[in-house]
Amino acid sequence: MIFLQTFLHSIKLPSKKATFWLNRIGMDITVIYMFLLLFIVSMPSLVDRLTSAEGISAELNIFFLFIYFFIFYYLPMTVLVFIMISVIAYIGTGIAKLMNRKLRFAILWKMTAFTTTIPFLLYTVLALLFKVNDSYLGLFFIYSFAFLVAIISIYPKRRKKN
Repeated sequence: MIFLQTFLHSIKLPSKKATFWLNRIGMDITVIYMFLLLFIVSMPSLVDRLTSAEGISAELNIFFLFIYFFIFYYLPMTVLVFIMISVIAYIGTGIAKLMNRKLRFAILWKMTAFTTTIPFLLYTVLALLFKVNDSYLGLFFIYSFAFLVAIISIYPKRRKKN
């Protein structure tokens, strides 16, 4: 149930209510949510490999095909996505300091992770319907970065010390 609520609130980003609700989500839920979301994003590639009539995919046993897919597609994609989320969140900490907002890296990491929901689902739908190159996922991080800046502006400014 928490994942459904998280999904619904992440679609509503960058609204103030959704931002503050997602801010209260634990990092463990966020990471599991990202693993589930990335599994959904990898489905078109898995379907493509399962239905392929040529190449290494056609010659492998179904069990080994799943292992091959997991090791050589899902895990590297997950690592790259987590690195990109971390880079965007790190840049976001600098932007938060410039905007005089009191935000930590962990909060910005969670918010960046949640902003990827819409682009990743859009990619999944398009990849199921058309042949889409995986490099287009990189374009979606521009979307996440823009939303992160909008989310940073929602948080109140730091109080001035007297």
